[in-house]
Amino acid sequence: MYLTISDIKKSFGVGESKTEVLKGISFEIKKGDICVLLGPSGSGKSTLLNIIGGIENADSGSIKIGDDTVENMNEKQLSLYRRKHLGYVFQSYNLISNLTVKENIEVGAYLGDNPLDLDDLLKTLGLWEHKDKVPNQLSGGQQQRTAIGRAIIKNPDILLCDEPTGALDYNTSKEILKLIEDVNRKFGNTVILVTHNDAIRQMADRVIKLRDGIIRHDNLNTNKIPAVDLDW
Repeated sequence: MYLTISDIKKSFGVGESKTEVLKGISFEIKKGDICVLLGPSGSGKSTLLNIIGGIENADSGSIKIGDDTVENMNEKQLSLYRRKHLGYVFQSYNLISNLTVKENIEVGAYLGDNPLDLDDLLKTLGLWEHKDKVPNQLSGGQQQRTAIGRAIIKNPDILLCDEPTGALDYNTSKEILKLIEDVNRKFGNTVILVTHNDAIRQMADRVIKLRDGIIRHDNLNTNKIPAVDLDW
């Protein structure tokens, strides 16, 4: 397996206010798969994504990506790990307001050793005609496409998506999910997608359902549905 998560535990607070958010999470993901982390608000899915992404530390447990073991890394190694392996897409777009679409995506290219071709990626993202616009000239969907472009241009091994359609309407959400699917198919990146939307699990290779900090279901999806055909 490419990504191995072993007995991850995480708590917040101390004493009587201590809350266990993750209570021993273990699963594996194959390289190139789309994995959906599904669960209600407060289930621990975003915390788990942040731990995989090196944004937060686990209290205990192990994360292994390829030959790299995350908890053995010092801060400098962790920073290089994030740059080398990971791309991030959040619900909020976090674009730089005075840079154009092309420039916002280009920022991500400087973080990778083997970046994708910028013009080709702009066309894949459907942003070629908008490449010289700044974020406030774009729709929400176009801004999220730009954010995905910034994450993917450095050609990360793993694309981490935290509620990437959470701020978008139904049709735009499906467009963004199709784009993530297209990126996965074209560039072979492993995708981990956090959502509370049960319908999205149908486009995944693997579905991990969390509730109250534990895995309730861990299923391989043998009947994947294209993102364009999802309905909710």
